[in-house]
Amino acid sequence: MIEGRSASFRRAATFAILFVFWLVFSGHFDGLHLGLGFVCCALVAALSYDLLLPNASSRLWLSQMWRFCLYIPWLLREIVAANFHVVYLVFRPGQIRPQIVRFRTRLKSDMARVALGNSITLTPGTITLDIQDGEFHVHALSEKAAQAVLTGDMESRVRQVFLESSDEREA
Repeated sequence: MIEGRSASFRRAATFAILFVFWLVFSGHFDGLHLGLGFVCCALVAALSYDLLLPNASSRLWLSQMWRFCLYIPWLLREIVAANFHVVYLVFRPGQIRPQIVRFRTRLKSDMARVALGNSITLTPGTITLDIQDGEFHVHALSEKAAQAVLTGDMESRVRQVFLESSDEREA
């Protein structure tokens, strides 16, 4: 019974979060758009509420959300710096040295691995090609971009967001 209430609450909370984002980003408040937004958010919330709000204590979830909010400004700064590096490469094409970088992560949860992969891909000059059994394959546009991926700084910050242990990464 409590499990059912918890799932219902998480579905409702996921719907509310999604619908607020829909309202803010759509900018359309007529009946058609509100109705479509309602239906889409309800469908997504029903199918994937456990991705946004896993069955964990609210205190743990709030801690992770707070840590994620602290991670976003750092990630934005990295994105801006990487943009400047790509502009530099545009004007100095001789510095472009594309390569595939492989590394093994100690991140355990799928959400943490996906967050790391998406963070790498959001950073210009790098694209996560594959994540399989904890091994990342990343395309880097230059040696500097490759080294930025291999430092493990982004991984350690993602690890802090998801409260995972700080075991050293395998090379």
